[in-house]
Amino acid sequence: MKIKVDFDLCESNAMCEALAPDVFELDDDDFLQLNTDDVTAENEQRVRQAAAACPRAAIFLVEDGE
Repeated sequence: MKIKVDFDLCESNAMCEALAPDVFELDDDDFLQLNTDDVTAENEQRVRQAAAACPRAAIFLVEDGE
């Protein structure tokens, strides 16, 4: 499973970074960066919470190959 972000929708609210700082990070210019796009057993719950908490629904998960 992969993490996808619609950067046109993203407002860099940092909700995702607060929930999964190892995956999501705001850079010095307040733009969202993905540290990884892989969903793992270790980060899946936090990534799902981050996607659900996104005020703009800019984060979503896709199966590999989609």
